[in-house]
Amino acid sequence: MNDGATRVAVETAENATTAEGQHPHGHPHGHTGCECSQGAREGHRRAVAAFVALRERFAAGEGLPAALVHSAGASRQWVSDELSQAARSVADSGRAETSAWRHRVWRRTVFVVWGAVGVLLIGQLATAIGAGWSVARTAGLTAAVVTAALLTLTARLHRADGGPLAPLVGEDNRLSTSRAVAAAWLLIAVFAVLVLGVELAVAPGDRQRLTDGLALDHAAGLLTVAALTCVTAVLARLFVADRVRAQRLQKVRAVRPRAADLLTDDAGRGSFADVQYVVVHTAALAYTAVRLGREPWRLPDVPWGLALLAAVSVVMYLTGKYAEGGRPTVLSVVRVRPEEGAIDRDAPIRTGDDIEIRGSGFVPPGAQGPDRLAKLVVRIGTVHVHVPLVPVAGGFSSPTDTALTVPVPVDVEPGRVDVQVVTASGAETNPYPIDVMD
Repeated sequence: MNDGATRVAVETAENATTAEGQHPHGHPHGHTGCECSQGAREGHRRAVAAFVALRERFAAGEGLPAALVHSAGASRQWVSDELSQAARSVADSGRAETSAWRHRVWRRTVFVVWGAVGVLLIGQLATAIGAGWSVARTAGLTAAVVTAALLTLTARLHRADGGPLAPLVGEDNRLSTSRAVAAAWLLIAVFAVLVLGVELAVAPGDRQRLTDGLALDHAAGLLTVAALTCVTAVLARLFVADRVRAQRLQKVRAVRPRAADLLTDDAGRGSFADVQYVVVHTAALAYTAVRLGREPWRLPDVPWGLALLAAVSVVMYLTGKYAEGGRPTVLSVVRVRPEEGAIDRDAPIRTGDDIEIRGSGFVPPGAQGPDRLAKLVVRIGTVHVHVPLVPVAGGFSSPTDTALTVPVPVDVEPGRVDVQVVTASGAETNPYPIDVMD
């Protein structure tokens, strides 16, 4: 990397870091060199700051070696190589930060779980004033402790994968909306059964009433909705896997799971199908929890009207999953017009020319990061061309989701050849024929 560009990028990152103040553990060099989670997060922030500074410097036309200033093609390729190398550093630091996050989040989720048990205890004590303590209160608190213990055990076993969040994370390293909703319904159903079991153990005299509380006529709605959500989680995974294999859907792995994944698509945009699914089932779960609190001697009775609403939400969610995405497509390929003053501004495509490929789906959702953009490849005949990163203020002018620019290498044989784009997800576009002249 050019010494001047490197020095400016590093100085920018260091200035941003030192502005944060001293390391909370008293490390003499701030977070740098610390193996704690704060150190990993700070290292990633420094790498991002260095990359942004380098990109903005190149976008302003600064930092180029003197030998390349007069060659647009060579300088563009050199800039792209430097940015790709810096992007790999950002990706490496991001993976280190993600690993630290996974070890940190499992402890936090355990604290949240036991905090919820504490809140339940306080609520039970507060409502018991005047009314007195009851078997139902004992059963509810005991069931909460057992559930929290099971979740803690799960967190311990999966501490390297995010603790209790591990079963909710999909193959793309994002929180799965369908799995989260199904887990919530299973959790409340198991909790209700535990409450009835503890009541039966503590107050065997109410055996008949508690046994009637497990009857199908009371539990049919709850079991139906729980079954629907579990089937939805399985079908959603099958839909996505089938569409990815058929290259009708592009999926790239996320850096780490985020809570926003439950309401957004892979690109971070709000998804109507996901939002309505979460909202409808959150309302249904709240109603079910209230019914359980009011009538702890039987399984919550979910009305069929509410179950039908949940079923409509399921259909909407699965329809959205099946319809999302699409295969990347090349619509046209044109020769890039040379700058003012060139002799052959209007001419056929020849080796050495730049071509602009226009279409859609070149940048999959979630692949907007520079390390993913650097993985774009164009196949011209039998020659593979890596798409150069062209920086502008605040981002890149190429590649984008709808257009990218590449040079035609001299290795391309004259004649008719096919052009295909291979995206960061591994999906290939349709072949588009062009004529390369001598």
